[in-house]
Amino acid sequence: MTRKQLVTRTEIAKMAGQDKKHFLNRDARRMQKSLGDIAGLTKLGFCIIEVPIGSASCAFHRHIFEEECIYILEGTGTARIGETVLQVEAGDFIAYPAGSEAHDLRNTGSNTLKCIIAGQRLDFDIIDYPEQGRRLYRANGEKGDLVDVAMITRRQ
Repeated sequence: MTRKQLVTRTEIAKMAGQDKKHFLNRDARRMQKSLGDIAGLTKLGFCIIEVPIGSASCAFHRHIFEEECIYILEGTGTARIGETVLQVEAGDFIAYPAGSEAHDLRNTGSNTLKCIIAGQRLDFDIIDYPEQGRRLYRANGEKGDLVDVAMITRRQ
């Protein structure tokens, strides 16, 4: 992939994007333009996403070590943070500090939900998926190892 420091709005508009589905949530679907990858960013992910009506952007999850945030460009939806469900709309900013509660974003509006998502890309992270009872250990950009939380034992 060619890397460039400037990606123009014309280039971004012409990008087809990548249809993404989450492996743990069949209702999670988004069209993603990974601008950070195109520009050669390796420590920060920066994407423009479009979430279809009725879809979630991802599976309900939490990062133990990485931070991420979302800025709503267009549309309306709900942001679930732990047990709290918040209405969100264009112009809203959502921050997920490392180790915070599990979260997801859903398009509950009548138009496509368009957002910027940015997040750290650390060498190591642990991602919990509480609804599925799963934990993902990810290192060095690999897909990682997915385990059943019930099978995790602490060493004495």
